[in-house]
Amino acid sequence: MKSPLVVLGATGSVGRGVVEAAVEAGWPVIAVARDADGLKQLQARHVGADLTVLAATVASDEDGARLAKALRKQGRPLGGVIASVCGGMARGRLLDHPAAYLQRRFDEDVLPHLAAARNLLPLLAEDNRGSGYLLIGGPGSEHPWAGYGHRSISAAALNMLARVLHDEARALPVRVQLLAIDSPLCTEDNRAHACPQWPSALAVGRQALSLIVKPRGKADPVVHFDPAAVDVETPPLQSSHQEQANPPLAAGDDALLPSRCLQDARTLLKNLMSPNRNQEPSSP
Repeated sequence: MKSPLVVLGATGSVGRGVVEAAVEAGWPVIAVARDADGLKQLQARHVGADLTVLAATVASDEDGARLAKALRKQGRPLGGVIASVCGGMARGRLLDHPAAYLQRRFDEDVLPHLAAARNLLPLLAEDNRGSGYLLIGGPGSEHPWAGYGHRSISAAALNMLARVLHDEARALPVRVQLLAIDSPLCTEDNRAHACPQWPSALAVGRQALSLIVKPRGKADPVVHFDPAAVDVETPPLQSSHQEQANPPLAAGDDALLPSRCLQDARTLLKNLMSPNRNQEPSSP
């Protein structure tokens, strides 16, 4: 029998994809999140699955210790941990915020990962199963993400945290890795404006699960998401027609997306440079 997989941040966009991938593969899941209502919705979505929910947080060492205690009370050896924990997605220039803003981003995006690892890695090691502990990081760790500079800094810090934990956990029978997602996700909320290459949460969940259950050779501390590693396609856009695939942004949508697709930029540039740009452009 498979041991349950612990999913931290289970009610977030990525977390839901991880839970779905695990349930799809027949794995028991212990879904952890601070959103109690979201956990109830998750249970309703996976009726009949071996899904246990825990309303908890890993915002501090004390929270992490309480979670470890609650997991130990489950009385089941753990098959691994996948941590998808981050704060909000507020947009804006880093220079326009006080220094305390970046501190708050670290408190929400990075430190919970350390609090969770400090308390859950020893718990995994108790079973001596060579379990996997996987952190999931977002885009911007290698290049600045325009409008989301604070997330780039947090993502870069998380990248290094994973490398440090990877080295320090060598003494434990636990494999620590980071799955880096180098682009935004295609979700139900942004699908009308999403670029075709953006992965779905399910695709991310499937690759995350493969890193937990199917280690191949030497485990790299950081693994970048690879669409070829999972047997799932990103949901298609509603239409191939340019105007339908990329309708005008509604009020407030610009806070959800840092930029349009590269094809949009090329189309706009072509129209601006056209000598007949005052005429209605033909369909691509």
